[in-house]
Amino acid sequence: MQLDTKHFGVVEINEEGILDFPEGLPSFEHVKKFVILDASNEETPFKWLQSVDEPDLAFVIVDPFKIKNDYEVNIKDEVLEAMGIEKAEDVLIYSIVVIPEDVSLMTMNLRAPLVINVKNKRGMQVVLDTDRYSVRHYILEELRRQEVGAHACSDKKEGTIHHNK
Repeated sequence: MQLDTKHFGVVEINEEGILDFPEGLPSFEHVKKFVILDASNEETPFKWLQSVDEPDLAFVIVDPFKIKNDYEVNIKDEVLEAMGIEKAEDVLIYSIVVIPEDVSLMTMNLRAPLVINVKNKRGMQVVLDTDRYSVRHYILEELRRQEVGAHACSDKKEGTIHHNK
């Protein structure tokens, strides 16, 4: 199937890869069908959630675990049941990314991740029942924090458990 999109021009999509978001997304409840498009650069963690219903609508998304390695998602049983999720390995989690004019202020929504059941192709944006995460988690700040943590013990001499090569 061909889809004429605003950001990518005409793309060929596999109809079997179409995701159904029965409730839509907040503020886009009328948009139900999406596909995930990979970025042209294979090394980037970012992808696109492209609407099939409205080809001008696409969201930048990211696997939040690739940015915040201690991220935890606890999904309520009623959501798991409504989505037909039986096993954790059947689930993909993404965060919607907001990229302002100043790219250094790019954020991801950790409070309301996209949950996708890969078996039945059903998706939902789920608001987590926690105050631990924000809807505006600064991506570059997080990456800098991890880099500093990784190099915090680099001044230790070789042979100690704190040595970073």
